[in-house]
Amino acid sequence: MVSFLDFEKPIAELESRIADLRETAQSGTVDIEGDVARLQAKADKLLHETYAKLTPWQKTQVARHPERPHFKHYIAGLFPDFMPLAGDRAFADDQAIIGGLGRLDGRRVMVIGHEKGDDTASRLRHNFGMGKPEGYRKAIRLMELADRFGIPVVTLVDTSGAFPGVQAEERGQAEAIARSTEKCLELGVPMVAAVVGEGGSGGAVALAAANRVLMFEHAVYAVISPEGCASILWRTAEKASDAADAMRVTAADLHRLGVIDRIVPEPIGGAHRDPSAAIAALGSAIGQELDSLRPLSRDEVRRARREKFLAIGAI
Repeated sequence: MVSFLDFEKPIAELESRIADLRETAQSGTVDIEGDVARLQAKADKLLHETYAKLTPWQKTQVARHPERPHFKHYIAGLFPDFMPLAGDRAFADDQAIIGGLGRLDGRRVMVIGHEKGDDTASRLRHNFGMGKPEGYRKAIRLMELADRFGIPVVTLVDTSGAFPGVQAEERGQAEAIARSTEKCLELGVPMVAAVVGEGGSGGAVALAAANRVLMFEHAVYAVISPEGCASILWRTAEKASDAADAMRVTAADLHRLGVIDRIVPEPIGGAHRDPSAAIAALGSAIGQELDSLRPLSRDEVRRARREKFLAIGAI
């Protein structure tokens, strides 16, 4: 059963009526297939219309939907031979950022990404996808390994931001994020990043300074959360919707501004309604981008990445 968001209440009501009718049909001899078909058509039409005109704040809610595919689902669907590589070789193994070797349709890649978890226990274990310094240092280690052996890097970004705790600051959170971003920019191998849910702050950029930055249709990417922005500008998180409008957090806005390179369409109603289709679409898009970068030399890869980021915001 899909969990409905606040703006989906009319759709939820129709789906509930359809479920009730089907339950009635199972317990009796009344033929209600015609009624069910009409209601289903109405629900499908309403779903299409609703998702065709989502506001930035509504897209933020979709990007945070707890049933969206997470890193482990992309690994299972796209990288069946994934071999995790743990630890930063300095402090610990951060469970919010996971990485390892795998193959995407025969292409060798180093895969790194945020894992939020999908239930209470796993969310606590993975710290809700908020990386600590050791997580970013692990990402640096894996990127260096990939660079040494000529293996392209693929990152899957889904975090509200890096962990803001005192312990993380004591262990050099800002320095670790900066070093991870620097490592992305200096890689001599192709790098493709995909924002699959939330792309929040430096915690996202540290894994997304890539040759190609992809973004799911209903994902969001920003320097701060709408709630955080509203709390700073208006002293209340209740203005989050206004902040989301002003911040240009959507894939369409960021593609128009040149921040991302490609929008990956989602199934109608969001990736959480058809995870398999969403995962397959992302895998195809990543594969195409990797193939387009394959002919480039190491110097050309670095030059193209440098030019891409220097061009953002240029008049």
